[in-house]
Amino acid sequence: MESIHDLDLGCVSTRPGVYLMHGEDGRVLYVGKARNLRARLRNYVRGEDSRAHVQFLLRRIVRVETIVTDTEKEALILENTLIKKHKPRYNINLRDDKTYVSLRIDIQEPFPGIQIVRRVKRDGALYFGPYSSAGALKETLKELYRIFPLRHHRWEQCRRRQRPCLFYQIGQCSAPCHGKISREDYRKLVDTVVAFLSGRHDDVIALLRDKMATAAQQLNYEEAARLRDQIKAMEQTIEQQKVVSRDGQDVDVVGLHHDGGEVEVCLLFVRAGRLVGRRSYLLRWTLDEDDLLAGFLQQYYGRDTLIPPTVLLPVLPSSAETLQAWLSERRGSKVHLQVPKRGTRSDLMALASKNAAESYRERGDRRDARTAVLDDIQKTLGLSRLPQRMECYDISNVQGQYSVGSMVVTTDGEPDKAAYRHFKIKTVAGADDFASLHEVLTRRLTRGLEDGELPDMVLIDGGKGQLAMVEDVMAQLNLQSRIDLVSIAKSRVKRNVRGHAVERSEERFFRPGRKNPIVLRQGSPALFMLERLRDEAHRFAITHHRKVRNKATLESELDKIPGVGPGRRKVLLKHCGSVAKVKKASLEELRQVPGLPDSVAEGIFAYFHTAQ
Repeated sequence: MESIHDLDLGCVSTRPGVYLMHGEDGRVLYVGKARNLRARLRNYVRGEDSRAHVQFLLRRIVRVETIVTDTEKEALILENTLIKKHKPRYNINLRDDKTYVSLRIDIQEPFPGIQIVRRVKRDGALYFGPYSSAGALKETLKELYRIFPLRHHRWEQCRRRQRPCLFYQIGQCSAPCHGKISREDYRKLVDTVVAFLSGRHDDVIALLRDKMATAAQQLNYEEAARLRDQIKAMEQTIEQQKVVSRDGQDVDVVGLHHDGGEVEVCLLFVRAGRLVGRRSYLLRWTLDEDDLLAGFLQQYYGRDTLIPPTVLLPVLPSSAETLQAWLSERRGSKVHLQVPKRGTRSDLMALASKNAAESYRERGDRRDARTAVLDDIQKTLGLSRLPQRMECYDISNVQGQYSVGSMVVTTDGEPDKAAYRHFKIKTVAGADDFASLHEVLTRRLTRGLEDGELPDMVLIDGGKGQLAMVEDVMAQLNLQSRIDLVSIAKSRVKRNVRGHAVERSEERFFRPGRKNPIVLRQGSPALFMLERLRDEAHRFAITHHRKVRNKATLESELDKIPGVGPGRRKVLLKHCGSVAKVKKASLEELRQVPGLPDSVAEGIFAYFHTAQ
């Protein structure tokens, strides 16, 4: 609990554990783990690491806290938890950590279907992926359904239909919900899909060729032609994937590229020997390569994502044994961390490193372009600083009901979706956008003062009135000199006597202390960036408002029925699909809802029947 330089090492345990380094304001600046806490902290106390960035961190540490664990694996898990909780400034941060999409097949179901999911769970289902683009995956699924006609919709939804869906009519569904295929034949279809997604393409094609030959010998030419088309479609799909490994294994490959104080990490996804995707991260802070790789593996695989049996690395972290045990536990089977020295896997490492270097170059080009746009915004609008962090706010309500506020953020010219926030309006009654915006800004900026995280520029959708209101908030918090204010007024449309639009004026920007508006050049990147920020705030507010309103509408209607609480409401909606379908359901259908007593089913039916 002392300064890092005054720490009494004799009081520090030699057991595994986690250490937290606190700054002057009490915030956690860095979280680390160690097999031996005393040995790790001794390196810091004695200044044995003379690198500039390490000394830069240590000068800001005023207190060190340690937490002892029983094993090194427990320390690793606790470190992950504390990093997520405190978000330390000097731990690596995967800012663009959106989850990839995967395919899920629950083979425990009688008639399994294919789902696109973003979270991988240990639920007994089979998962395939990850895939980098949800749009591209949906296109692939279209081809997959054309080859293998599995069901498209949820089983309960399919069973409620009086006849097979349109996909059955066009030959892309085998309609197991209406008995058009036996369970055994459907299971064979599922097994073929699993084999195909697992990379056993040759086996699947050989099987289909045998079936095609048998159908032709039996003079079943329509079936033979259908199988021929399936084979052709499969071969075309396979040709689009690049083979990078002949061993047919699932592997993730981590490549690094160093440049000054930055490190680009590139992750290649190889599935069944084929390269299916790539992901890159720019890490702005690392203590050393060992901590970098260990921290990256923890953060990336600590989410609900697919973990392959092998992960290839440029170097092996000192905590590799613990990481392997942790990854194996999360995957449910053995995971190996390897540093290849020769052969195909060594070539994969070289490919990952090349991709990391190329990604860094591309990122630098984009960053230079964004910086140029931010420079243009600063000069044109007369800002006191480069608007590296811009925030835009919007209010959404319907006749004063379900009012919500939104805040969207761009960091260095790119949307920072992790920083987006919703606000529930607490102190304003009715449709008063000015007062609602005043409340939202006051809450946001007061919290920003406490956390030390304020924007460089605030963009408000509106004219001089909205700008004056925001100035009042800034004055109350004494932030006039720390944040630049800008308001954007929508373009005006001039119409002729017939009401037809004949001219549209430019977007106008207003600044405090300036009477006349500022007009940015039409089509300029600066105008596009600010308009996109304004439109994103509006979209974010509207989307959240609809969710709040729809949830309140659903809850208010079903909650009026005696015996229906949150749990039964959820079961009803899951079984029937919507409130409208609950209203239309017959008494017999309501009695089939799992866990719903007959008396409650009769009450629901009577409530809606009487209301009609």
